[in-house]
Amino acid sequence: MQCPNCHKNSSKVIDSRPTDEGRTIRRRRECENCGYRFTTFERVEQTPLLVIKNDGTREPFDREKILRGVAAAAQKRPVTSEQLDELVDHVENEIRKQGVSEISSKEIGKLVMNELVNVDDVAYIRFASIYRQFQDISGFMKTMKDIMG
Repeated sequence: MQCPNCHKNSSKVIDSRPTDEGRTIRRRRECENCGYRFTTFERVEQTPLLVIKNDGTREPFDREKILRGVAAAAQKRPVTSEQLDELVDHVENEIRKQGVSEISSKEIGKLVMNELVNVDDVAYIRFASIYRQFQDISGFMKTMKDIMG
């Protein structure tokens, strides 16, 4: 593996451990050239998954896009990056369990909301306000009441 510091292709694994419920291997590496230590993650390559957008176009599934969306919703909230990573992992795992090769962006949004409501109420409302595209305050208030009671 190429060292991110000196760019030589000589590194050795110092430590390996499973993460993400055994679906990912975290490896701690050390460059044999400069001694720089860095972390890599190894996961099984999944079959390609396409997202069907609202306009009917298709694009490859991008977990980073979901992560950016929930991170924006959770901005300035007491939510850790680990919680957000775990949330996105749960969403992706749920999609993969369905065994589909295509999924709608609306379905992904529902899965994200099902997870986000358990993480932070304010982040949930922020995400819902974009996902559900409220046309007026009554739809927003209904969502607020659903959460509160």
